[in-house]
Amino acid sequence: MNAKKLGFGLMRLPTNDPANAGDIDIEQVKKMVDLFLSKGFTYFDTAWMYCGFNSEATAKTVLVDRYPRDSFTLATKLHNGFFNSLEDRDKILREQLEKTGAGYFDYYMLHGIEEGSYPKYEQFDCFHWLKEKKEQGLMKTIGISFHAGPEMLDEILTKYPFIEFVQLQINYLDWESQWIQSRRCYETAVKHGKPVIVMEPVKGGTLARVPTEVEMLFREHTQDASPASWAIRFAASLPGVMMVLSGMSSLAQMEDNLRFMENFQPLTEEEKALTVKAAELINAQIAVPCTGCSYCTEGCPQKIAIPQYFSLYNEDMREHLEEKGWTVNFTNYENLTKKFGKAGDCIGCGQCEEMCPQHLPIIEHLKAVSQHFGG
Repeated sequence: MNAKKLGFGLMRLPTNDPANAGDIDIEQVKKMVDLFLSKGFTYFDTAWMYCGFNSEATAKTVLVDRYPRDSFTLATKLHNGFFNSLEDRDKILREQLEKTGAGYFDYYMLHGIEEGSYPKYEQFDCFHWLKEKKEQGLMKTIGISFHAGPEMLDEILTKYPFIEFVQLQINYLDWESQWIQSRRCYETAVKHGKPVIVMEPVKGGTLARVPTEVEMLFREHTQDASPASWAIRFAASLPGVMMVLSGMSSLAQMEDNLRFMENFQPLTEEEKALTVKAAELINAQIAVPCTGCSYCTEGCPQKIAIPQYFSLYNEDMREHLEEKGWTVNFTNYENLTKKFGKAGDCIGCGQCEEMCPQHLPIIEHLKAVSQHFGG
C-alpha cells in the first residue's frame, strides 16, 4: 500500500481576505508546502480558475520557484469554459506553463466532464489533443476530471482507451448518492483498469464539520481521530485509488491530514460500517449538499455569494431554531450582502446550475435561503 496517497489541492488556499479567493496568504501556503514535502508527499493539484484564477501562479511562487522540478508532481486542467477554438486550447496551455513555470505537467486533465461540457470537448477534439501534447512531452500522464454518470464514463473510456486515469468525486456521503454516483463511477474506472484520483473526499468541508452525533460515533471508536480523517481514509482505502486530494486551507488542517496519512492505515470492516452509519445521519440533516467549489459564482451577473449562503443555511438547518429564534448566521448573512448580491437578487439565468458539478437546483435553493434570512 502506497503510504503517500495524500495530494495537496490548491483550490481552497488560505486567504488574507475571506471574501477574496484570489488574495492568497502566500507565507502560510509556503509553510504548508514545506511541511508537505518534508513528510514525503509530492502531489499538487491546481487548475486555471482556482482561487480567482490565481492558483497556478501561486504554485509557481510557493513551489516551482523554491524546489527542484523533479522533487514534486504538478497537475492542472483544461476547462471547457475558457476555450472556443482549436487555437485556444494551445493558448491556455502555453499560459499555464508560463504561469506555473513548470516546463511540463506531470498530470493533465480535461476538467469537469459532464453532460453539458462533453460535447464541447468532443467538438474541439480535446481527447486527441491531450495525446498529442503528451507525445510532445508537455504532459507526462493524461486523464479526465469527471462529474457525470457511469454510463458516460464507460463511453469515454471505451472510445479513448489512451486516457490513463480518472479523477472522481468520492466520499462516504456521496458513495450511494443517486446524483453523484460515486460508487458506480469508481467501479467503472476500475473495470477499465484506470487508476483513480479522488477529489472532494471531505465534500468541501462538510465531512470535517459533522453533526454532534456523528462526531460522537467516531470518537467512541477512536478518541483522537478527526472527522476529516475518517473521510480521507475512506477514499484512500479503496483499491485502485492512487491519490486523494485534500483542499487544505490552513496549516492546522494540513498538520491533521499528515498525522493520519503519513503512515496510512486502511479502514477496517468495522470502521467502514461506521461511515455508512455516519452517512445516514448526515443525509438526514443536510439541506443543500454544496461542496463550496465556487464554480457557480464566476459568471453570476448578480455576484451572489452562493456557496457562502448555502453554508450558512445548512448550519441553521441543523440548529433548533424553534428554541433559539435567531443565530449568528443572520448577522453573517447580512454582512456578506454588503459586498455580494442577496440570495433574493437571483434572476434565474441558470448559468450557475450549468456549472454546478453537484447538479444542484441552485435557483430553488436560493429562494429558500432568501426566505430563511428575510429576503
